[in-house]
Amino acid sequence: MLRIYLTGELCVESGRLLVREQRLPRRQGRLAFAYLVSERHRAVSRDELAELLWPDSPPTAWEVAVSALVSKLRSLLAEVGLERDAIASSFGCYQIKLPAGAWVDTEAALAAVHEAEGALRAGAPDRAYVPTVVAAAILRRPFLSGADGAWIDSRRHALRAALVRTLDCRAELHVWNGEPSLALRAAAEAVRLEPYRETGYQRLVRIHLAMGNRAEALRAYELCRRLLAEELGTRPTADTEALLEVVRA
Repeated sequence: MLRIYLTGELCVESGRLLVREQRLPRRQGRLAFAYLVSERHRAVSRDELAELLWPDSPPTAWEVAVSALVSKLRSLLAEVGLERDAIASSFGCYQIKLPAGAWVDTEAALAAVHEAEGALRAGAPDRAYVPTVVAAAILRRPFLSGADGAWIDSRRHALRAALVRTLDCRAELHVWNGEPSLALRAAAEAVRLEPYRETGYQRLVRIHLAMGNRAEALRAYELCRRLLAEELGTRPTADTEALLEVVRA
């Protein structure tokens, strides 16, 4: 089965065949490959690809440069058994065609998050454990480390949001399984990733209360209140304030 890793070290694997990140043609090769795989369900125009690769000022012969880059990517994919037309070209557009059953780590992570959330909603938390392990393992790895740009930032934001959802699931799962310390660890990590999200603090407060840590519950609420006041000039929502009353009671 063809496996593509876009997080951590970018690489392509098929059986015993492996194309590692350093084989890709420099920064543009990594970025173009990650973009084509991420957008593989649609055709990407040559202009769109050039704007991604050279956002400030494309080279004079950018069309030739894009064609040469795609040709190198085709050659690398051929090493793991794909046909030369794995990156199809027509009407000035490119689209990568992966074989049936191909596995892409970011897609697998997002599917695992959906599966875990569905299991929790269905009242079957035991079915959420493995998907959250898979999602967390992938989503904690960096995406195109060392590179920057608007699209990269957007993808990182989406993957970070998916990791927060995964941590929410893990916190609920550990509470259900009678593992409050693990639930607390997952909830705290989610707050560090999204410090302005009140629901994260609400979960922290509830877990501390369940553990009998009233002072820590108050501390989590106060951290939320102070951050909102100092950074955003606002107060916690009614739901968060209601939790404070529960703590005080």
